[in-house]
Amino acid sequence: MKRIATWRSKYARRLRLADGFVVLWAVAGAFGIRFGFTDFGAGQTHDIDYFSLAIALAVAWWLVLEFWGSRESKVLGSGTEEYKRVLAGSAWLFGFVAVVSYALRIDIARGFVGLAFPAGVVGLLAARWLVRQHLSLERRLGRSSSRVLIIGDRHSAAHLVRSLQSVPEAGYVPVAAHLPGAPADRNMFSDVSVPVTGVDTEFERILAVILESEVDSVALSAGVNMHPRDLRKLGWELAARDIGMILAPALTDIAGPRIHTQPVAGLPLIHVSTPKLTGGKKVAKRTFDLAIAGLMISALSPIFLLLALLIWLADRGPVFYRQERIGLGGTTFRMVKFRSMKIDADLELTALLSAQGSGHTPLFKVQEDPRITPLGRILRKYSLDELPQLFNVLGGSMSLVGPRPQREGEVALYDDAAHRRLYVSPGMSGLWQVSGRSNLSWEESIRLDLYYVENWSLMGDLIILFRTFKAVFRSTGAV
Repeated sequence: MKRIATWRSKYARRLRLADGFVVLWAVAGAFGIRFGFTDFGAGQTHDIDYFSLAIALAVAWWLVLEFWGSRESKVLGSGTEEYKRVLAGSAWLFGFVAVVSYALRIDIARGFVGLAFPAGVVGLLAARWLVRQHLSLERRLGRSSSRVLIIGDRHSAAHLVRSLQSVPEAGYVPVAAHLPGAPADRNMFSDVSVPVTGVDTEFERILAVILESEVDSVALSAGVNMHPRDLRKLGWELAARDIGMILAPALTDIAGPRIHTQPVAGLPLIHVSTPKLTGGKKVAKRTFDLAIAGLMISALSPIFLLLALLIWLADRGPVFYRQERIGLGGTTFRMVKFRSMKIDADLELTALLSAQGSGHTPLFKVQEDPRITPLGRILRKYSLDELPQLFNVLGGSMSLVGPRPQREGEVALYDDAAHRRLYVSPGMSGLWQVSGRSNLSWEESIRLDLYYVENWSLMGDLIILFRTFKAVFRSTGAV
């Protein structure tokens, strides 16, 4: 356990230093702007010594981030919980200051607090993101991670191993699997891509395997063949040895906000809420789409005119390409793009798909497409051909974020799961675009789209848009 304690303490020190620097910067900057940088006595009034208040506020802010659990190892490296705790702790502190000042009738300069809070929050989130990038790099190199032993049946253990291996930045490295009650024939374990330590069901033997494996955490997957009494006893033994215990239910692609745990009769029952994009959520998403799309069209109008001129000069053909796509609830709409292919390119699609043997899949993508013009390759590389879809967003047939709209022929090949893509409006960008774009298989793309449909949130849309700009500039998976 010395190894995991080392990286956790090292990471916690980094966060404490980063938080301290940002908090001092925000508070000192707000003090200097409000009262002046040269004369510290300027912050002294007959009611309040603002210099002392600034010092107290900086110390309290740093401590609140510690007490609020924003530096706990279980929330670091992936997910949004770390950022939520930073926001919640900061908001609680400044809310407390506001309540105390109101209750005691202390007139604190609003300019000082109004500068320190937003600057500090933005700075803290940015610093946390930078430190997380360094941690993610270390984890992709096999460092600063927890060694995990998987315990469960063969299929659930294999799925959990694959899932953890697919996101090394989460910090869980499966090193072995123990399959209590599984058949003794090890030829059946080929789908478990880590060593199998055995199939024993006795508690003592399972505990011995855990200790021999020298792991930091034990993950119990769905279908584990152990008596509830033994599971409780195992939890005691692991806690005594400072080994983490993780329960991995059979639920997949369900985000945290939809999961609620309720203790009933000593059992931690997991409630999963139904995903709905109605009422206030629907209004918020539509308002967000209208505001951002309107701003982008206004700001990018000179680029629109330039690209339209270049496309027309290239071959004197149409500037825009319009095509029937399937949208919300299976309704059709005309999606508009800047034309990146030669004229009448659609007439060649069937033959090209047949030649490469992909006409039977619900993703009509031609590899090394000969129909794309030289200018079109540049437009596609940086997704400039997609810009006119902002007008689709204004019209309501598309959203800024959502599953990509597909052709009628592609939708006709959907299975039951894929049809859930149509539960929300199609988007200009989405999870699969920012996770690899054209490099992803259909199965990977549909899994990401379904995750978005099942777990939509406005904050999630903001994160996807931010990642979209990164993917575009890197030209990741562009065709």
